Amino acid sequence: MPAYVLSRRRRILHGALAVGLATCMGAVLTGCSESQSGGAKPSAGQGAANASVGNQLTDLAQKAADTGSLGVIVRVDTGRGKAVEIARQAAWTKDDHRLAAGDQFRVGSNTKTVTATLVLQQVAENKISLADTVERWLPGLVEGGRDITVRMLLNHTSGLGDFLLTPEFLGSLTGRQKRTWKPEALLAITPAQNPPAEPGEKYSYSNANYEALGLILEKATGSSLAELIEQKITKPLGMKNSFLATNADWDDGKQHVTGYEPDAERLKAILSGTVDLPEGVGFVGPERPKDNIDTAAIDPSWSWAAGGMVSTAQDWQRFLTALVSGELLPKAEMKQMRTTGDAPEEGGGYGLGLMKVNTACGTVWGHTGGLPGYSSEVYTDASGHRSVAVLTSTNFGIKEERAVTANKTLVEAAICQMLGKSQP
Repeated sequence: MPAYVLSRRRRILHGALAVGLATCMGAVLTGCSESQSGGAKPSAGQGAANASVGNQLTDLAQKAADTGSLGVIVRVDTGRGKAVEIARQAAWTKDDHRLAAGDQFRVGSNTKTVTATLVLQQVAENKISLADTVERWLPGLVEGGRDITVRMLLNHTSGLGDFLLTPEFLGSLTGRQKRTWKPEALLAITPAQNPPAEPGEKYSYSNANYEALGLILEKATGSSLAELIEQKITKPLGMKNSFLATNADWDDGKQHVTGYEPDAERLKAILSGTVDLPEGVGFVGPERPKDNIDTAAIDPSWSWAAGGMVSTAQDWQRFLTALVSGELLPKAEMKQMRTTGDAPEEGGGYGLGLMKVNTACGTVWGHTGGLPGYSSEVYTDASGHRSVAVLTSTNFGIKEERAVTANKTLVEAAICQMLGKSQP
């Protein structure tokens, strides 16, 4: 199994453990469509190739939707001609929402790449140094902050654990606890890694790192994180469907994906052998067919600099290609971002807010994201000229045996098509 597939499964497992500790897409709804992207007008041969790609991915997307992914958006942009856009969903979900390729989506930890970009822009302006300690910027706020640097926060080698795994927080993850979390409060409940690790010693993914980075950005610039994202990322790039969530609300008048998770009984079965989940414990939301829960109203604002952005496939691909192709950072800072340490659980390496993922068809760059009801993978090639996005309207649901293979096959095929290679 390719390393990047194992990465997805480990990320889901990480979430599964979090839920445990908190308690001690049938029918075709939209056709394969194409939207104009940058580049030369496609020839007849290119158009036929795009149609063939679209047909293959459409079939795989529908199969994934019908076997547990529930709703799937796929967008492949080869940098030549029109991008292939696909939206497929399970039949019963059309009663909630008719899925479209341009729908807004909670992109979760893909937000980390935006946060890292903002930090490195400040580094380029000599307002922040990668060698600065956390204590310099956030005195008394992070345990051991005198030994943790900005670089360590960015590449997840700080030695900090994750607040997701604390009983104080996890009720908010499932929607059982209604609380607006401030990043300072989340850092206050963040434990050390278990087993312990010294700052700089090893890679261990933690949302706490990026909560701290958000606070450092605000202190260094005097602007809010939302303002920085708009001023330096979304507005310059024309990302009109992207914003940082401050509550559970979506943009009025714009379509968004409805996210789902398995109900308590299915969730317990999914986690069996990993977490002994008590009866009745699960996500809170309206009950839906086939033992699912609508999680679209669970507040994601706690994820903030670590995962709070709402976007679309096209918008996020625009950001990622602009970044990797060199539009957003000087060469020196881009080199720092792409300098990776070993991170086998991510399928390759982790740089400064950017994943290097080794797939069956080649190496790609980007990030993954997951929140209740939402799972996303967005990648580019090394030049930033090609990109792919796969957005799925469940996170835990694609860990079920019947779902994982179909979802894995779809993601692999989309990446291979983006790279212009045949799927092994």
